[in-house]
Amino acid sequence: MTIQQALAWPAALLAALIATGVAEAQGWPDRSLRFVASAPAGSSLDVIARVVSDRLRTRLAQPVVVDNRPAAGGTVAADIVAKSPADGYTLLISFNGPLAFGPHLYAKLPYDPSKDLAPVIYIGSEPLLIAGRKSLPAGDLNGLIAFLKANPDRASEGIAGVGAAGHLAGISFQKETATKFQFVPYRGNAPAMQDLLAEQIDFMIEPSSNFKALIASDSIKAFAVTGTTRLASSPNIPTADEAGLPGFVASLWYGLWVPKDTRKDIVEKLNATIRQVLADPAAAKRFRDLGIETSPRDQQTPEALHAFQKAEMDRWWPIIKASNLRAE
Repeated sequence: MTIQQALAWPAALLAALIATGVAEAQGWPDRSLRFVASAPAGSSLDVIARVVSDRLRTRLAQPVVVDNRPAAGGTVAADIVAKSPADGYTLLISFNGPLAFGPHLYAKLPYDPSKDLAPVIYIGSEPLLIAGRKSLPAGDLNGLIAFLKANPDRASEGIAGVGAAGHLAGISFQKETATKFQFVPYRGNAPAMQDLLAEQIDFMIEPSSNFKALIASDSIKAFAVTGTTRLASSPNIPTADEAGLPGFVASLWYGLWVPKDTRKDIVEKLNATIRQVLADPAAAKRFRDLGIETSPRDQQTPEALHAFQKAEMDRWWPIIKASNLRAE
């Protein structure tokens, strides 16, 4: 080998490696993708997963399968993805539960949400709705608070499970309003809403999209949404701020994650493609009809999702710790 050849060899090797990386990036995806959803079929997250996956299928020219794994508050879904190959074919689409609440609720998770999962995009969020049984002797949020104060430890809030968003919001609600009431846990929102309709429980604080049909049929009393603005789908319902409980804000938010060490170019391509999906007018309308607001464009980055996830973990940890909550 000549000196010139020896000097040229490292450059040739580098060029070959770069070419290989470009070829790999161009080759992904070459088979079906799997969305592991942390909520059951029919939930708002499931709707989001199917709206996104349908449009992703067209843009990536590959099948996208939604795999619902709602067990253990969504932590099973997160664990599946955390332990999957970091090849861009298995993705977690989830609400905040297994990413922000789970680390504080479970004595030991089989994954670390901050280290074992890489953020892709913050999809959007929806406020919770404070809703009561139809016969509840309260006409507004202040009336509900007065009813709870007049019936300490006798009134009941139905929750979708210990440590679920509605449970944590209810604990925060007690603190903010100086009220005491019982928590009645259910296996999900559906059975809890059935008991709300049957007037077996007094009220709920759960994702607003769950109550759309009940609001339309005037079957419950809708007191306030826990967002900073009113719902586009139900503009007559005031925010908690407007209804007399300033600063009471809580939401269910949604995002997409992949296993750690997934190549940056795959994360970037996923992010760019889903940004296109979120900008699609038909997809945006479908979300708005559910009461879900897509994230602002400047928040649709992996870095923004990481920062938001950390902020939510820090926000809810003191509430969980003070209540000594533990999920099984």
